[in-house]
Amino acid sequence: MNHRRPTCFTLLLLLLFSSLCLALVLGGFVVYNLPQRATALFGPPAASLDTYERYYLSAVLLTDVGALTQAFDPAAEPRYFVIDSGESVFSISNRLQAEGYLSNAETFRSYLSYSGLDTILQAGEHEISASLTPIQIAKVLQDPTPARVTLNILAGWRVEEITASLPGSGLNFTPDEFLRTVQNPPTQINLPDDLPAGASLEGFLLPDSYTIERRMGAVEYLDLILDNFEVQATPALRQAFNGQGLSLYEAVILASIVEREAVLDEEMPEIASVFYNRLAAGMKLDTDPTVQYAVGYNAAQKTWWTNPLSVADLQVDSPYNTYLYPGLPPGPIANPGLKALQAVAYPALTPYYYFRATCDRSGRHNFAETYQGHLNNACP
Repeated sequence: MNHRRPTCFTLLLLLLFSSLCLALVLGGFVVYNLPQRATALFGPPAASLDTYERYYLSAVLLTDVGALTQAFDPAAEPRYFVIDSGESVFSISNRLQAEGYLSNAETFRSYLSYSGLDTILQAGEHEISASLTPIQIAKVLQDPTPARVTLNILAGWRVEEITASLPGSGLNFTPDEFLRTVQNPPTQINLPDDLPAGASLEGFLLPDSYTIERRMGAVEYLDLILDNFEVQATPALRQAFNGQGLSLYEAVILASIVEREAVLDEEMPEIASVFYNRLAAGMKLDTDPTVQYAVGYNAAQKTWWTNPLSVADLQVDSPYNTYLYPGLPPGPIANPGLKALQAVAYPALTPYYYFRATCDRSGRHNFAETYQGHLNNACP
């Protein structure tokens, strides 16, 4: 009997078929394990993905692992990146690539979809750096807290009111830490000229709007405020204080009183002149805001500025009570704005020794040269 041997062509077909089967098995194994490999590198996929999306996005991410796990510029410094309200993920990712934060916007979008972060990117200002990996950048962009915070100091606020205005979160220091630092300023702060030993920074926290980085500490924030005071309190202004016979500290004390007494900025020079006239005549200042400062917080009125003052309040024994003690109080009673400082530097020249609020509630004052004229200005 004759046996036919397999031809070379048949053997080749068998070999190709075996190779194809092996490739299919190996390919199936690889595809089957795509989600596991992606999870190991990028974390678990979003629960909202269906099976196809999970496999497809896993494959996309695994084809360009370095675009997500390597920083685009390891030496880069942090910068601010703003996401507009309602801005699309497509726009955000393209801008990140265009501004040099990452190398591949498309892969970054795939990662956001894979992880479910595409729906929770937060609008606002974020501090990020190309030294972060794109995965790390994606996590930073989830933070709803802005990278910078704007803090406002209003003219006439005392330190406790400034402290109360600080946000309860988002800053690198607490309100209590800020208050302690103001009341006991450390030596590393650039302290104002002729600040008495042991004095707080009351009076030198110049009212303004301050935009600070969230990571800034209380000392750095105070340095920023004091630098602003140094800039605004020009050599010409200081020379004008000296021309009025006042040191810088004394000028700030008087300006804090003018700030609290005045409602309208245009009346500040006249109000300052009244106090200068009273000081020159040896009269007590007799000003309510100094007593309010001495009395402190009024829990019933929920304010630091008790109004009206009672007879008992006017008798409080404090060096800040200018109804009892002559001259300037020992320190500022609030933080005056630039207008009040300028009014003390350049007061009006008037014969007035008295002033009281007009009866029309306009915020204006009637001024008088004599006590009788002052009484005549009383409201009926």
